[in-house]
Amino acid sequence: MRRHSFTALSILVLAATPLAAQMSGMKEHDPDKKAEGGKLPAGWSGRTDKPTAKLEDAKFVTMGSGYHVTSGPAAIYWKDRVSGPFTASATLTQTKAPMHPEAYGIFFMGNQLDTPAQSYAYLVVRGDGKYMVRHRAGSDLHTIVDWTESPAVHKADASGKATNTLTVDASRPDSVRLSVNGTQVAAMPGAHVGSTDGAVGLRVNHNLDVHVSDFTVTPKRTATGIVPAPNAGKKQTKG
Repeated sequence: MRRHSFTALSILVLAATPLAAQMSGMKEHDPDKKAEGGKLPAGWSGRTDKPTAKLEDAKFVTMGSGYHVTSGPAAIYWKDRVSGPFTASATLTQTKAPMHPEAYGIFFMGNQLDTPAQSYAYLVVRGDGKYMVRHRAGSDLHTIVDWTESPAVHKADASGKATNTLTVDASRPDSVRLSVNGTQVAAMPGAHVGSTDGAVGLRVNHNLDVHVSDFTVTPKRTATGIVPAPNAGKKQTKG
């Protein structure tokens, strides 16, 4: 199993790629498909990647005990912030094959998400069995792990369906561990990451149909109880 571990230096020297450059080329031949989403579920917020895209053109709704996203423009969705050590996970099912492999996953350390200075890190997978780790700072993207094939990532079947559980383990000070279907695929050193406080949520790229179940954010428990966190007197379950 190939697993990535990052030093502080390797992260600091990563090139920042302007978002506009990321959107060119292939996306010109696969424009966003309007999904007519309307309002988000109560308590949820969202933000599209492209400043010109409308969140209302993606559909994010409660479905059963989980959520369903039909995009539309690529976007992130969040509800709560986390303070202190935590673990978070989400089980996401791509239900249909997109025109070409598109990513979905989980983000964390989200701050200033409603401003031009937005920042967050994310782990995403796609139907061809690959995963990627990135950090966004404003309009720049820092690639920490570029697209990497891994047997831990479930590939889409003939119908385009694939289910993957992504986990962020920020419960220990030495590193933030990132896993796919129970297998650690990457680790970000705690000394470089610093505070992991911020929003934790979902990321779905454009023109995808994704069902979300078992989305949980769990503050770290100690011998005397739970490390304090806003809105977190017990395990938080959102689907």
